[in-house]
Amino acid sequence: MMTTQYDVIIIGAGITGMTCAYQLTRKHKNVLVLERENRIGGQIHSWQIDGFTFESGPNTGVIKYPEVAELFEQLGESCTLETAKESSKRRLIWKGKRFHELPNTLFGALATPLFTWYDKFRILGEPWRKKGTDPNESVGAMAERRLGKSYVDYAVDPFMSGVYAGNPYQLPARLALPKLWQLEQDYGSWIRGSIAKAKKHKSERDKKATKKVFSAHGGFSRLIEAEAKAIGEEHIQTSAHNIMVTPEGDLWQATYTIEGQEHTVIANQVVTTCGAYSLPSVLPFIDEQTIHDISDLYYAPVVQIGVGLRNTDGNDWPAFGGLVPSIEHQDILGILFPSACFTNRSPEEGATMAYFIGGARHPEMVEKSDEELIHIVNYGLHTMLKYPKDKKADVIRIFRHKQAIPQYSTSTDKRLRAIISTQESYPGLTIAGNLRDGIGIGDRIKQAFDVSKNIE
Repeated sequence: MMTTQYDVIIIGAGITGMTCAYQLTRKHKNVLVLERENRIGGQIHSWQIDGFTFESGPNTGVIKYPEVAELFEQLGESCTLETAKESSKRRLIWKGKRFHELPNTLFGALATPLFTWYDKFRILGEPWRKKGTDPNESVGAMAERRLGKSYVDYAVDPFMSGVYAGNPYQLPARLALPKLWQLEQDYGSWIRGSIAKAKKHKSERDKKATKKVFSAHGGFSRLIEAEAKAIGEEHIQTSAHNIMVTPEGDLWQATYTIEGQEHTVIANQVVTTCGAYSLPSVLPFIDEQTIHDISDLYYAPVVQIGVGLRNTDGNDWPAFGGLVPSIEHQDILGILFPSACFTNRSPEEGATMAYFIGGARHPEMVEKSDEELIHIVNYGLHTMLKYPKDKKADVIRIFRHKQAIPQYSTSTDKRLRAIISTQESYPGLTIAGNLRDGIGIGDRIKQAFDVSKNIE
């Protein structure tokens, strides 16, 4: 029986794998995407339910690389970029018994009740504060040293919960927030560094990285669907179980089963984009210690709950969302307001929300029953969002992710060294995905572009 040969086999049909495959298709490479699940998209999945659009995975991304804008330019009318409304620039932080707006001006910073007066005055000395010397200093420790404890409690902590669902005192700054860490290293100060970076000349291409919050019109699934159409369904295989890749001379062989029947394909190169936890079975030829170092990555569990209100009765929240600091001891990590950010995400008089629960601090929340989670949702509507006590969510969809967000801890150094040494030992193999290079949608798109450029 003849074995089909491809230029590149890509393991995983999430945003990284699909974008990489799309870029390679544009280079006229013959690709095959293998996906274990019965659908493409990975964590990305947009749901259209009773006039509401829910995301079960990422709700937004940030245009922090030109590649994000360029991807939408390439896709054209098949998938259009949607940037968040101006009103959604507001970020809310819970303190005491209500949400407060996170300040973005000097006057706002002085007036806000979120931070102590001591820290408000102390921030004036940030440009002259000594830079840290500990390479593994945590995000929390670095922010406390530069800004003060109240800034950590009511700005950094909720931000890290919103991005990583993690603890800022357990994530090294140079790994979790490398750009912020580099500002201190290069300029000795976040403030001086930000001013210097703002003054730097930007090329026309650099200007595409607007830092705006974005999605795709209709939800992120539209992006995956547009890429899939361009790649071609004959180049994407879902429900491919027991995927295993092995080197065969100068080529690579991949075996997998569909409905119990084994299939074999070969390729010149292989790119893995699946989660770190899947790699031991996908790459069985790597020695035990090395594959342990590569796959040693904790993914924080998260429950995301899509909440729809058909009528807000005028109680609208024109903001990106509200985050809840861990010091406030609430069950909810945060509530995002997608319909305040993007068009057509809810009925005209209604609202779409996304609750986040669990994370690295409270992994047990993912085991809560539907009834318990619905109670938390409605409790949040009343106590946090100030809806009347008889108001209930009209539509609720619960999405449990037991392995949601990778935590870039000190094991990252060992993982990156193991990836580099493995790729050097096995030319033609690229180990990509969210186990390196960042966890956001923008990071995933940028990595996919970079990987595809390195494949000739």
